[in-house]
Amino acid sequence: MRRFPLHVGTERAGLPLPSIVTKGLYVRTQGTTTVSREIENLVREHLPLVGHIVRETLMRVPSHVNRDDLTSAGLAALAAAAHSFDPERGTPFGRFAAVRIRGALVDELRGLDWASRSVRSRARQLDSVRQELSSSLGHTPSNRELATALGVAEEEVEAIEEDVQRAVVLSLQGFAPGTAEDMVPEQTAGPEELLLHRERLGYLTHAIESLPQRLRLVVTRYFLEERPMAEIATELGVTESRVSQLRAEALVLLRDGMNAQLEPAMVKAPERPDGCVAKRRTAYYAEIAAKGDLRSRLALTDHLGTPVARTA
Repeated sequence: MRRFPLHVGTERAGLPLPSIVTKGLYVRTQGTTTVSREIENLVREHLPLVGHIVRETLMRVPSHVNRDDLTSAGLAALAAAAHSFDPERGTPFGRFAAVRIRGALVDELRGLDWASRSVRSRARQLDSVRQELSSSLGHTPSNRELATALGVAEEEVEAIEEDVQRAVVLSLQGFAPGTAEDMVPEQTAGPEELLLHRERLGYLTHAIESLPQRLRLVVTRYFLEERPMAEIATELGVTESRVSQLRAEALVLLRDGMNAQLEPAMVKAPERPDGCVAKRRTAYYAEIAAKGDLRSRLALTDHLGTPVARTA
């Protein structure tokens, strides 16, 4: 049974490796450090998968968790997965790597979390009651209202919140030197900025609607419906890695499609203007422009820039 090498080296030709990915890729054999081209190709092809899983994870964790920390753990897991992958077992590498990456992110989060399980359990219970009371009362409940709903003393509610606050690990990398102005909340957008924002949202809506069916489905499911990538992959009958590739392709099209309407100079000229790809892109840009005018695009949002419900 063929296996990829497992021994990871840390340097090549006496020079430190540039990143955690290349550090995990190279293997030491007979005094020299080499890397299998097959392993390198696996990692390069599935790099977007790390970004996707990190993004999904960040949506479910506190804001103080550092993206770079999770990304580093995910990249290291991807390199390790490439080394230990056995294609003869019949499992697609994308699925195999996703499990390893998610496991590495869980381990990283456990290392960052100073709170005990009991503290987290009480905090989740408190948050659940707070959300229920907010819906029923129409305002954020006080500690006294929370205590009454939980059947505990008000001091216990305060103690739970203090325990959680003490357990929060603030990333020092999240702070940077700045002036007092940098710490002031951003002012509300003026009429001109709000109008431009609403126009961009209108173009974005039309750009999504103009995407090819497969790409439109991925964007709708992933960004608008916030469905897991595994669920989208099952719906399309492809791997998670393929869904990640389709997502990246759709984002490039959306960016260029909007820039073609708003900032044409930012759209890169095609290498072959008469080629099929360039013609399809031109047709896509034209379809976005033909979707409506300024009035119809602004009608997609209210006066505050919030999307409005659309009839089928």
